[in-house]
Amino acid sequence: MSDTLWAAILGMFAATFLIRASFLVFGQKLRFPPAVVQALAHVPVAVLTAIVVPEAIAPGGQLSLALTNPYLVGTVVAGLIAWKSGRTLTAVIISFAVFGLLRWLT
Repeated sequence: MSDTLWAAILGMFAATFLIRASFLVFGQKLRFPPAVVQALAHVPVAVLTAIVVPEAIAPGGQLSLALTNPYLVGTVVAGLIAWKSGRTLTAVIISFAVFGLLRWLT
């Protein structure tokens, strides 16, 4: 490997290590404002949405908003169940069943 590649790898290692170590070293001393804490609470939902929605509306890279798209229907069912009941595991299990049924039927 070239020296440039090794320098890039070591630079990324150092940056990642320092960022992660900073929370261990300064973790007890850091206090975030309440607005930041409240905003950080929404990060998991935002990340999960960013991962799931593109595949649900465009499985295999082809846009499909039809009711015959099992990915879309399963995702919508999961979202509605989780929103109404607040039970994530129930939403996942039922949406997998709906997804499997639609895959079997189509």
